[in-house]
Amino acid sequence: MNNLYFSVLILAVVVAFTGCKSESAESINYPASHRGTVADQYFGKMVEDPYRWLEYENNEEVKKWIDDENAITQNYLNQIPFRPNLAERLKTLWNYTRQTAPNKEGENYFFYKNDGLQNQSVLYIQKGESGKPEVFLDPNALSKDGTTSITTTSVSKDGKWFAYGLSKAGSDWNEFFVRDIATGKDNPEKLEWVKFSGAAWWGNGFFYTRFPEPKKGTALSASNTNSRIYYHKAGTPQSQDSLVFEYPQDPLIGLGASTSEDEKYLFVDLSKGASDNSAIYYKNLTKKDTKLQPLISNYDNAYNFLGNDGDNMIFLTDKGAPKRRIILINPAKPDEKNWKVIVPEQENTIQSAKIFGDKLFCTMMVDAKHQIKVFSMKGNESYDVQIPGIGSVGGFTGKREDTVTYFTFTSFTQPTAIYKYNILRNTSSLHWKPETKFASSEYETKQVFYQSKDGTKIPMFITHKKGITLNGDNPTYLYGYGGFNISILPSYATHMLPFLEKGGVYAVVTLRGGGEYGEEWHAAGMRDKKQNVFDDFIGAAEFLIKEKYTSNKKLCISGRSNGGLLVGACMTQRPDLFGVALPAVGVMDMLRFHRFTIGHAWTVEYGCADSSVKQFETLYKYSPYHNLKKDTHYPATMVTTADHDDRVVPAHSFKFAANLQHNHKGENPVLIRIETSAGHGSGKSTTKQIEEWADVWAFVLHNMGVNY
Repeated sequence: MNNLYFSVLILAVVVAFTGCKSESAESINYPASHRGTVADQYFGKMVEDPYRWLEYENNEEVKKWIDDENAITQNYLNQIPFRPNLAERLKTLWNYTRQTAPNKEGENYFFYKNDGLQNQSVLYIQKGESGKPEVFLDPNALSKDGTTSITTTSVSKDGKWFAYGLSKAGSDWNEFFVRDIATGKDNPEKLEWVKFSGAAWWGNGFFYTRFPEPKKGTALSASNTNSRIYYHKAGTPQSQDSLVFEYPQDPLIGLGASTSEDEKYLFVDLSKGASDNSAIYYKNLTKKDTKLQPLISNYDNAYNFLGNDGDNMIFLTDKGAPKRRIILINPAKPDEKNWKVIVPEQENTIQSAKIFGDKLFCTMMVDAKHQIKVFSMKGNESYDVQIPGIGSVGGFTGKREDTVTYFTFTSFTQPTAIYKYNILRNTSSLHWKPETKFASSEYETKQVFYQSKDGTKIPMFITHKKGITLNGDNPTYLYGYGGFNISILPSYATHMLPFLEKGGVYAVVTLRGGGEYGEEWHAAGMRDKKQNVFDDFIGAAEFLIKEKYTSNKKLCISGRSNGGLLVGACMTQRPDLFGVALPAVGVMDMLRFHRFTIGHAWTVEYGCADSSVKQFETLYKYSPYHNLKKDTHYPATMVTTADHDDRVVPAHSFKFAANLQHNHKGENPVLIRIETSAGHGSGKSTTKQIEEWADVWAFVLHNMGVNY
């Protein structure tokens, strides 16, 4: 079952920025970042933590440090003459209409549309396939700066009620509201302290996940524990919500709720951390006085509920199948020996599966690209759905009785288009295609394979202008993630376009730790095998240089969140290999990450320094914050984070940046950009995205010696 647990600048330099190198970093007057004397003992070893004071976000000294760092960074960027041109070009490229695939709920279709530069996409409602779309919910009207975003939506089975969540300033905390679809008006209730939750309807109400209210002033940093499942009835205050399930014997367990399409069953998944693996409890909602009871009792595998045939439950699971299979479980005989296999494990990983049109639609991953296979409900393979090319698909939503659905397709050079699919005929037709100001036909994507340090074959997508010369002098941007079973697939990224237009090479590597090749691929990049991920990324950089795509000087590495950790680890292990580094909202202190917000959930992936000598030694060996070395020449670095990031708290980036500035020696700038009224990334306004990427590309190109 899907786990819901699973989100300005720099220095006073007196120099003319004309494409030449800036003054030596040794002359940069970085803010005063005093080094404290805090140290912790781990299994007999004392580990210094000189910037512990930067963990206290409400401290006045920390606030001053943030202001000083942002002022220095902004001053640095303001002196890059082509930065305004980048901002203007980004604005032009961003200004095109974007839509999502229509999702049918009752007699209505719902979809999002952005006219181009709207800070948030607007939710539309349309009656039937031929009705006129009307605005149903516009988050742009909810905040002056466009930083309130829609996070989740759910429609009641009778089509009367619409539940939705809102996030403010990018926080993971949500407020839930309920709207009457017929009138378009909200009920008076507001649900608070909701996080990592959907709304699972049953009758006139829904099940959702809520946390205890945190202590005042700690909402963005305090550990998130003791989640509970509640039932809310539309039109009533939150104070009347009924507690459905809690697990007090282990406050770190994450809880999520879902209901079957026929609303016969409630499922609660219990997860130990940010993993797909979970135990599952269920309840027959049609029978009074029944209690939630375990269906799957251990936490060893992933189970994604797809639907039910009467009392029989259908799951996508990796139990006994690292690349996943589809099984049927009779709850009266839940032992594994009684399971029936509907779709056995395939050659390629089943990333996801859905039931509609009384068929099983499986999204397969073939070397990190999508393929759609359709099976009957008995598991007989029927056919493939033809998709437009090498890329990734989304959508394919619907109900059991539907005969028509919609799906999306995108690639590195093609923006998201929408296709209408007829299930009975197995035919697709273009429903909607965006018009952009980017000459996609002038670019190409190829997939290459190279060997990592241990000989493992690693795929990488490379996108650039057609006819590029491999002379070792092309600006190159290498992106990776490598963790949490997350698959990085082809997609159109508007922010990359100015770099590609300038002759840049965009490389996306399929690292171990992801889910592209199933659970074995994931496991090969987690816990004590995490170094494999860094070796894979370093190997990608070496390949790009060896094959003369680029040089060390013109190679930029980038990653976000777990990918920020990737960049931090690689730049501390091989500072000689990269010209520019962009660790974004990264997990940088691997000894203390579990102490903040939802960090405890990541110990399943990383391990925990407090748990054992082995886990401490593994984490300490690659922790970016702890592996910066004095008088080392590091790449030109811009750390990025945000003040409302309550997933990877900004203290990670603060401490890393302060320690980097202390240890770095050489001409490269090492800066930090701290966004305000933004979080881990989800829901960031268009305005803020354009501003951030103008800063990023100005920093990258300038430090590569490239004018724009």
